[in-house]
Amino acid sequence: GFDQLSLQQKKLIYYLSQAAVCGRDILWDQNGKYNLIIRKTLENIYETYTGNRESEEYKEFNVYLKRVWFSNGIYHHYSTDKIMPDFSKEYFAELISKSKMEGFPSLPAKTFKKTVEILMPVIFDKDVLNKKVCLEPGKDLVLASAVNFYKDVNESDVEKYYKAQMKDNDSTPISYGLNTKVEKVNGKIQEIPWKSGGLYGAAIDKIIYWLDKSLTVAETPEQIAGIKSLIEFYKSGSLKTWDEYNIEWVKDTSRVDFVNGFIEVYTDPLGRKGAWESVVNFKDLVATKRTEIIAANAQWFEDRSPVDGRFRKKEVKGVSAKVITIAMLGGECYPYTPIGINLPNANWIRKDYGSKSVTLENITYAYDRANLGNGFLQEFCYDSNEINLSKNYEYIADNLHTDLHECLGHGSGKVLPGVSEQALKNYQSTIEEARADLFALYYMMDPKMVELGLLPTLDAAKAQYISYIRNGMMTQLRRILPGKTIEEAHMRNRQVIAKWCYEKGQKDNVIEKVVRDGKTYFRINDFEKLRTLFGKLLAEIQRIKSEGDYEASKTLIETYGVRFDPELHKEVLERYAKLNIAPYSGFVNPEYEAIEENHEITDVKVRYVTDFSEQMLKYSKEYSYLPVFNE
Repeated sequence: GFDQLSLQQKKLIYYLSQAAVCGRDILWDQNGKYNLIIRKTLENIYETYTGNRESEEYKEFNVYLKRVWFSNGIYHHYSTDKIMPDFSKEYFAELISKSKMEGFPSLPAKTFKKTVEILMPVIFDKDVLNKKVCLEPGKDLVLASAVNFYKDVNESDVEKYYKAQMKDNDSTPISYGLNTKVEKVNGKIQEIPWKSGGLYGAAIDKIIYWLDKSLTVAETPEQIAGIKSLIEFYKSGSLKTWDEYNIEWVKDTSRVDFVNGFIEVYTDPLGRKGAWESVVNFKDLVATKRTEIIAANAQWFEDRSPVDGRFRKKEVKGVSAKVITIAMLGGECYPYTPIGINLPNANWIRKDYGSKSVTLENITYAYDRANLGNGFLQEFCYDSNEINLSKNYEYIADNLHTDLHECLGHGSGKVLPGVSEQALKNYQSTIEEARADLFALYYMMDPKMVELGLLPTLDAAKAQYISYIRNGMMTQLRRILPGKTIEEAHMRNRQVIAKWCYEKGQKDNVIEKVVRDGKTYFRINDFEKLRTLFGKLLAEIQRIKSEGDYEASKTLIETYGVRFDPELHKEVLERYAKLNIAPYSGFVNPEYEAIEENHEITDVKVRYVTDFSEQMLKYSKEYSYLPVFNE
């Protein structure tokens, strides 16, 4: 649909896309303090190595580099475990010795030889900086996490520091710590802001440059006001300005839209620090009619939610939802990406001004097309009825689930006065995702879905229920290595919901575990009772969030969301191995070329890249604005 946009809209996408790529190295550095220097080292080998490139070890090096590129660093993007190379230290030394020395970076005040000595255990020793985000109870979550948000401080230091900043009964609380690094200097804790003139300033200045350009072609007064506030935030680092930007962003309903900033806190073990990301998009006018129906009925859904009335919103404000076509991904959203987004994250802004929800339909469409004929349904569906339900309805059901999750789920309910945004600490992300998923699941089976024209039949909801339980109980385990537990918030959320409903429904045989010909299946016998269970769990999870009940969140997630049957895990891995399906998928960005005449842009052309390595190297050469080591 890009060619159908106006020249002004194309120029806006071009400028915003440049801003989206300029922040890439910020995310790499946030994910680990050695990531940038390791990447440059690996890329120099990839480009200049003169040895045998057909050997098995070199092929393993190539795979390792691509995995590091994919995860924006040496830690897996989902499990957050360190990615271990399948080649030796000795071979790595050989790769270095047969590559151009002038292309290798060095740590500040270190020789290259000393730099390599420091990097060797970081890359090869499984016990050194081995976990990007540690959520394990009983451990100091700050000291046990390699994410680059803290220096010379522990969990207690950070908690005390931010507790001292919190203001009682503040009706507009700022998101303390969202855009800073915390470190201890001469025994005193301080924050280093990520802003122009501060940490990451060189990259932020480039983002500001392109945002300035975008002001010349912005579509609405609200969009202009939002971009100006975002620029001011990047210059000042003020979180009050960040909130002002988010309020203007919620108001803006332009065809072309974008996200750019320090946003999601999943990679901070304490749930405060925002990883940098950007998404540039334009509205799918036809598909958006679906989300507009949902948004228009938001109060109906809120009033009938199965949660305690104390936790419902009396008045739902500013719910805006649309289906979008992604034009560019950046930072934490690239090359792997969400399929839906609901922002802003501040509860008080959601309450007073509303939120904006999007479904990334060209992403979900690509996933659906890529999965056709891969043998998954035949392997994991219980019978032909499940296969047919999935083929006929799962794509539209998945999209509606995403719409409900983002538009209504995240925007539903309210937190009681005095409850902190960080009350649930390391469990808040899982609780929030479970809350949104359950809201969507509960309403999927409501006859209102057919009445509003959102589903052709409730059989589509059955397809979604079957898929969700199968994934939560079994198939998502393909992403877990033997001996590991579930770490990532979305995966924990899905298992919490599936296992809790399986356990609580055993008396009525709501979900039945069936083993046939040595293969395990989870068959839903009563969809209405399953919907009731979804509602009961939603009520409890909303209570946990609304009251800030940390102990209840810990008990729920640790009981249902972390561990699983190792024999079932082994079976899932074996069944997937026969299908040869990769456990993760990602995307390459399009590239935009501005066509100029007499120093004026007269058109913007799109080139569709197919070579992942080509794009990674291009980004490293043309958009690397930060030092290889940032402290």
